[in-house]
Amino acid sequence: MNKKIKITTLLLCSIWASVFAQERWTLDECVSYALEHNLQLNDFKYTNQSNKETYRQSVRNLLPSVNASSSYLVNYGRAEDPNTGTFVNQDFYSNNYSLESSIDLFQGFQKINAIKASKLLFKATEEEVLQQKYLLAFRVMQAFYDIQFFEGLVEISKEQLTVSQTNYNLVEKQVELGLKAGADLYEAESLLLTDKLNVTQSANQLASAKLTLIQEMNLENTSEIEIAKELPEVGVAEIEMKSDSVYTEAREFLPLIKAQEFRAKAAKKQVAVSRGRLYPSISFFAGIGTGYFETTRDTLGKTLPFRQQFRDNTSQYIGVNLSVPISNGWSARSQVKQSKIEKLRAENNLKTKEQELFQTIQQLVQDYNSLLVELVQSNQKMEAQNLAFTIAQKRYEKGLINALELFTAKNLYASAQNENLQVKLRSEINKSTLDFYRGLPVFNITAP
Repeated sequence: MNKKIKITTLLLCSIWASVFAQERWTLDECVSYALEHNLQLNDFKYTNQSNKETYRQSVRNLLPSVNASSSYLVNYGRAEDPNTGTFVNQDFYSNNYSLESSIDLFQGFQKINAIKASKLLFKATEEEVLQQKYLLAFRVMQAFYDIQFFEGLVEISKEQLTVSQTNYNLVEKQVELGLKAGADLYEAESLLLTDKLNVTQSANQLASAKLTLIQEMNLENTSEIEIAKELPEVGVAEIEMKSDSVYTEAREFLPLIKAQEFRAKAAKKQVAVSRGRLYPSISFFAGIGTGYFETTRDTLGKTLPFRQQFRDNTSQYIGVNLSVPISNGWSARSQVKQSKIEKLRAENNLKTKEQELFQTIQQLVQDYNSLLVELVQSNQKMEAQNLAFTIAQKRYEKGLINALELFTAKNLYASAQNENLQVKLRSEINKSTLDFYRGLPVFNITAP
């Protein structure tokens, strides 16, 4: 009975392992998994959480501060009696208790501007987290299409190997029949070995591309991944793209630009915070205190009880504090100048990002228009090379051309297939990237 259970368990495990091994990842699944498991992305999330807490604390800084304190003091020898103010020559101890609260009434609007600055920085890191998600998604997409390219390259190489193997078998029979010399067999074998090497090299490149995707996804405990094999259908009748219109759309939503805008605005608020240090500050405070003194005695010379002293020694106070900055080594004015420089730096960084974005879109649009033409010509070239290779194969079988001429025609056809596959995948990546900049939902990614 136990033996049957073990056999059944092994069969079920084998079935499940087979199902898992046959799982094929789509691009959306790869991106979703990477976004959930990528460790580098977590670092940006932690920075965002830290800035969120900084913003919350800047708001809480508007609340009054409340502090309680207590002390226990033992005096030896000649010391001042804290109750009477006279000096006595004896050892005694005392307790003090106080509760104080204070609130800033005016600080040159430093706290208000600090709240606005920290909120803007929090929003900036939110956008930067979203930007990192998009960058990760594009890296995954590139790795995904690299796998598709090398899978196509492996198939092309195997097709060429099949042809070379067929030709080798044909030449081998012809040599046996005396229709061809032994040198022809050596030539056919050389071509066959060359195609075997091409298959091996393509397979190695495919393995490297799969490893890149696995690492981007942070897919653990595996060195193999299978993706959906459907190649994108790239049409030639596409809509017209213009750099200015695409840039205008991208400028409105791109997280990288919005993050830098928030940082520039935050830098402006930091200048206001620095300027606030040049103004006088006013604060209001109030407190209550009491104490117990061993030297406080009644008419009979006995120390008054703790409860009575705690009640009798209670004192209350309120006050207003005014602080006027006069000279602190010009540190406040220096800080204002530094804040202005940081503001200019942030604004310049924003202009730099805008310029880089426009140049990137310019290049993408140019590549888009070029690839549309390349795709048409690549299809035509592949069809022509296929026809040329088919004719060359028939002529070779009839002995009208030698192996070198067939090898040349075969390589030209394989190269045309390779180029056509490259153009298709480049066109898909280019179009997806431009769609992203146009604000279309290329990836299922939401803001944090």
